[in-house]
Amino acid sequence: MWDAISAVMNSFNDFLWGWFMIILLLGTHIFLTIRTKFVQRKTFKAIKLSVTKDPDSDGDISPFQALATALASTIGTGNIIGVGTAIALGGPGAVLWCWLTGVFGIATKYSESLIGVKYRVKTSDGRMLGGAMYALERGFKFKTLGKILAVLFALFALLASFGIGSGVQVNAISNIMNNTFDLGTVNFFGQDASVISIIVGVLVATITAVVIFGGIKSISRVCELLVPFMAVFYVLGCLIILGMNFDVLGKTFEMIFQDAFSLKSVAGGFLGSSLMLAARYGIARGLFSNESGMGSAPIVASAAQTRNPVRQAMISSTGTFWDTVVVCLMTGLVLVSSIIKNPAIDVSDGGDLTYKAFQQIPVIGTPILVIGIAAFAYSTILGWSYYGERCVEYLFGRGGMIPYKLIFVFILLIGPVIKLDLVWTMADIFNALMSIPNLIAVVVLSPVVVKETNYYLYGNRLDEYDKTKLPVVNK
Repeated sequence: MWDAISAVMNSFNDFLWGWFMIILLLGTHIFLTIRTKFVQRKTFKAIKLSVTKDPDSDGDISPFQALATALASTIGTGNIIGVGTAIALGGPGAVLWCWLTGVFGIATKYSESLIGVKYRVKTSDGRMLGGAMYALERGFKFKTLGKILAVLFALFALLASFGIGSGVQVNAISNIMNNTFDLGTVNFFGQDASVISIIVGVLVATITAVVIFGGIKSISRVCELLVPFMAVFYVLGCLIILGMNFDVLGKTFEMIFQDAFSLKSVAGGFLGSSLMLAARYGIARGLFSNESGMGSAPIVASAAQTRNPVRQAMISSTGTFWDTVVVCLMTGLVLVSSIIKNPAIDVSDGGDLTYKAFQQIPVIGTPILVIGIAAFAYSTILGWSYYGERCVEYLFGRGGMIPYKLIFVFILLIGPVIKLDLVWTMADIFNALMSIPNLIAVVVLSPVVVKETNYYLYGNRLDEYDKTKLPVVNK
């Protein structure tokens, strides 16, 4: 029975994350890039804004804390393991397509964050709530349709938080620790489980519980410290490895560009690949890793102290820049150059490709990978816990938040010792399903995005305060 259910879910997932989602997401990226007059050219201004405080504005956390929390959920195992999968299935050219997807995805992350902040609401106790569900409910002229789509988005995002935001991430930490250390196995609820897995489950569940029961300010403070450290550590590690592979970097770039647009496979030990395969897997992995279009980042962006929606939208858009344009690119260059330099690396298994490539690097390869995956996965847990909370509050009110947190922590406890094949698949499906109502929102409300962008950004009014009175809701 479970095999049959798994087969059906896998087929549905393959359909959603095949050309259907690629065309839907990439098409939206290009559409919004045009509508916003290539807002990507303002990325460095946005980076400067991200470290500028705005304490006199409404909001629960600083703009940088909101960005760090969004980055915490976005920069995860997909940036390390996922890029390896893309290269294994699509060849080295997938790296370029993944990067290009990030460049265009900046416009979508900007747009969805803008409407998330634009249509946010304030609770009676002064907290800020926003995101796709509020944009759909308040921004749509057809209120019934907007409400239905809002509920669907919140429901799918809530379910996704248990998979990609909890079980999958703690399992990734457990796997990398088990590959590095061996403390034997014990009987755990009737089945053999590694001691490392049990320790990881208990530690991650305990530490996470302490943080998430402290609310958004506690989560954002941890993310504010963790995200810069883990990103700088990982990128510096990648730069050291690229320095060690300096003699093959020219060939690495040549192979990536050649394979990205080649109608036939390239040589060099990679599986047969072509333009279509490189584009499909590179784009799909880029879309999945940066979450542009999923509607997750606007949930936390709406809690930020900001003078106007455009200002915070610009800051949020830098998340896609750091996630895909920088981190995924670094991983891709490390993997391709390491494979060229070490032809014995087996590239047929995307899940193991990253491990094998980094293990070829003496002394620093394994520590960079272990610390990188552990930090990335844990930060994703914190970010998604907040997304799930806000979706529960939208659907069930504040009364549902404690039960949600308890379930979330319980999944972290058992995640390292259960098989997650079906959980992975369901997480992928819910991520795709939550994207659909969010993409409908940004396309339908794109005239609002254009109007606000022209007024604040291109009208040189980024420092101006939006005087629109926020509606107060009882949650």
